[in-house]
Amino acid sequence: MTGTGNEQARKTAEGLVYVTGFGNEHSSEAVPGALPVGRNSPQRAPLGLYAEQLSGSAFTEPRASNQRSWLYRIRPSAAHPPFVRAERPALRSAPFTDCVPDPNRLRWNPLPEPAGPADFLDGLWTLGGNGDATQRSGMAVHLYHANTSMDRRVFSDADGELLIVPEHGGLLLRTELGLLRAEPGEVALIPRGVRFRVELLDATARGYVCENYGRPFQLPDLGPIGANGLANARDFRAPVAAYEDVEGPVEVVNKFCGNLWTATYDHSPLDVVAWHGNHVPYVYDLRRFNVIGSISYDHPDPSIFTVLTSPSDTPGLAGVDFVVFAPRWLVGEDTFRPPYFHRNVMTEYMGLIEGAYDAKTAGPGGFVPGGGSLHNMMSAHGPDRETFDRASAAELRPQKIDDGLAFMFETRWPLTLTAQARDAGHLQRGYDDVWQGLQRHFRL
Repeated sequence: MTGTGNEQARKTAEGLVYVTGFGNEHSSEAVPGALPVGRNSPQRAPLGLYAEQLSGSAFTEPRASNQRSWLYRIRPSAAHPPFVRAERPALRSAPFTDCVPDPNRLRWNPLPEPAGPADFLDGLWTLGGNGDATQRSGMAVHLYHANTSMDRRVFSDADGELLIVPEHGGLLLRTELGLLRAEPGEVALIPRGVRFRVELLDATARGYVCENYGRPFQLPDLGPIGANGLANARDFRAPVAAYEDVEGPVEVVNKFCGNLWTATYDHSPLDVVAWHGNHVPYVYDLRRFNVIGSISYDHPDPSIFTVLTSPSDTPGLAGVDFVVFAPRWLVGEDTFRPPYFHRNVMTEYMGLIEGAYDAKTAGPGGFVPGGGSLHNMMSAHGPDRETFDRASAAELRPQKIDDGLAFMFETRWPLTLTAQARDAGHLQRGYDDVWQGLQRHFRL
């Protein structure tokens, strides 16, 4: 995309308005009178539009977990030619069988720049995952590095919802239900099956993607915390209706049961003029996360930083949690303040959006923005030697951590790598060395 194209996308993004509230029943119309009143599927929809329901859950799921939206569009989604298989070798899906699950601690530098022009879809690169996309269980970790906008191309994922975490460069997301802007420090959530196109607001864009095959993300229950705290529902922004009435060839790429399928439409499928429902995309500013922590001693488990969770069939055991380590105060008395040494039944993939993480040394060869680390289940991990030495001797005054923004995808099952992640040139060799030199201090 040219610099002029980036500027046009940014100009569009700066003028966006939203409706707010996670899980709400929203409604929006780009043209007055386009949304039917009092019924979902009238004999003749207003303005000559077609009524269509998009269901993100089974019809008979309980009301509290039922997700669907009614769309009023220029052409129905059924009006398309056959799809044919498309190859994207860097984008993979579960089950992952290239490698055996690895108990070693692993860390990667940022994904290298693409060799040539690459839009968001071209730039997706799978690190690994678990479960089975055809069974709607598990998750996958992808990274992206793009240098051009998607041009007359639209993508949808029937396998799961996509949580997009920009690290460098802003994105304009044109979805069926309207437009979202996602900058570094924000996340965008695209529900299963919703079509969208990604335009770059800067010359390049880089970041992370969690593909959640399982139950849709929801806000975690707060339990003893009470009614308030963590991510507030009202801070999630959903788009207002904005349609494309575009004729001519548009490539539509559909991810289905782990494979990509493509068809060339004679019109843009982003032609929804009005809609209502709760199966909608969102954007959320991670800096609005209301951090909960100790004001006496020790510190709570990292689950206290959960933004969104995908429940499993076992209460309290998530298919995947999305966790953010946002700016916060540390005040614990007689407390080792960085994250403690730990072995965990859950698997943790961590990424860094900006700055440094308080348990890992930054800088070349360390944990840097755009990079990531994987600690599979029961792999021992914790602060590196430099962090341990510094924190053990620190003066325990109130301390503000505001120079970094990190996140974690935490999942119930081990994460199996793709061969490309196992053999990647940007895989850091010798990651174990960061724990060398943790000396014996035992005294009788």
